[in-house]
Amino acid sequence: MSQAPLRFAMVGRGWRGDHYLRIADSLPDSFECCGVVTRNEPAARALEAQWNVATYRDIDDMLTRAKPDVVVTSVPPSVNASVLTHLVRSGVHVLAETPPAASVEDLRGLWSDVGSSNRVQVAEQHPFLPRIAAIREILRFGQLGVATSASVSWTHDYHAVAILRSVLGTDAGPVRVHAVSHEGQLMSGPDREGWAESIETQTRHTSALIDFGETTGTYDFTDGQWFNPLRPRSLVVRASRGIVTDGSVVRNVGGTDVARSTIARRNLGEDGNLEGFDLDTMTFEGTVVYRNPFRGARLSDEEVAIASCLKATGQWAGGEGPAPYPLADACEDQAIALAMHEAASGRGPVLSGPEAWSSSLQGPARLVDAPFDGQ
Repeated sequence: MSQAPLRFAMVGRGWRGDHYLRIADSLPDSFECCGVVTRNEPAARALEAQWNVATYRDIDDMLTRAKPDVVVTSVPPSVNASVLTHLVRSGVHVLAETPPAASVEDLRGLWSDVGSSNRVQVAEQHPFLPRIAAIREILRFGQLGVATSASVSWTHDYHAVAILRSVLGTDAGPVRVHAVSHEGQLMSGPDREGWAESIETQTRHTSALIDFGETTGTYDFTDGQWFNPLRPRSLVVRASRGIVTDGSVVRNVGGTDVARSTIARRNLGEDGNLEGFDLDTMTFEGTVVYRNPFRGARLSDEEVAIASCLKATGQWAGGEGPAPYPLADACEDQAIALAMHEAASGRGPVLSGPEAWSSSLQGPARLVDAPFDGQ
């Protein structure tokens, strides 16, 4: 007997909201968007026409009529905390847009209001991106020993902190942040609207060293890096018995022997394959360490990660799985990111935490469905 699709609603629309609508449209057996709350009448009409979804002007009206399993918030950080609090007090499970609040004070207030409810997960998809999930799986089985430090140049602020904490497995405790920021010239890349005329612009670059106590993380980000091919993404994880550098793994394999391996990505639709272009698996030394859970939908890696987080939230809300990314972890990520900007402004090293949510830190759930059995 097939399982019914997860019924989710959205409060707000925003750029990120379109990803959820595309996912539901591509995977109707897994997801159903049962309503979108927006106060903008023209935007509502456009949503109904493009995605064939019901729209509402009021959260309570949507909850009464749509009866979603999970509500996704897609609103600005300045109002996210109040929307989350309203939804939790209404008794629903929530998948909140990042960040959950815009300041440390607002994070503390939000945690005080809803932290003990066990009703809020956060839509932090980066630890569930296929490549990062594969690296997490290899690290989890101890083939590289203990992770000691990591460097990320991938995405900004709390997203990057989430990646660092997910691969390092950091515990609760005070975090000391050193950071610098400067401007330099960089040729423009595309933005959300596509390619514009390539011109050289002044762009801010921020570097930070995050001292977690037992481990350290390095943050490196240039504004606009998400889309600019001149600043490709990179993740390095250093461990006691080896190192991961993006898709390359060097490790000790016994005695004084050292081996270099790769994390190999298999795409469908290449070299005469007629299954349609899609991610299939990622393997390490002949063993699957990541399997696309939505093969056939032809989603981007970003949308595979978003869909994974949404699916896991539905399972958690139904008591059928672990929490994918709890509010405590999102608060921690955002607090450290805010400390980075404070340190980069010239105020010197900044101490972040411990906070009221520190004892509840969990880290992202393991979503890889193919166990690694390599030796």
